[in-house]
Amino acid sequence: MDVLRIILSVIIPPVGVFLQVGIGLQFWLNILLTLLGYFPGLIHAVWVILRK
Repeated sequence: MDVLRIILSVIIPPVGVFLQVGIGLQFWLNILLTLLGYFPGLIHAVWVILRK
């Protein structure tokens, strides 16, 4: 399941975070990071997914 989340995170980082933790602080932080730049959002998304 984590592989699917990581693949979705490569396409749209907030989707992978949403599937991992739902709507919460990490989700909104990832949206902000993705708006500031694709790679910060991607790195954060992979970190959130692999952390658990």
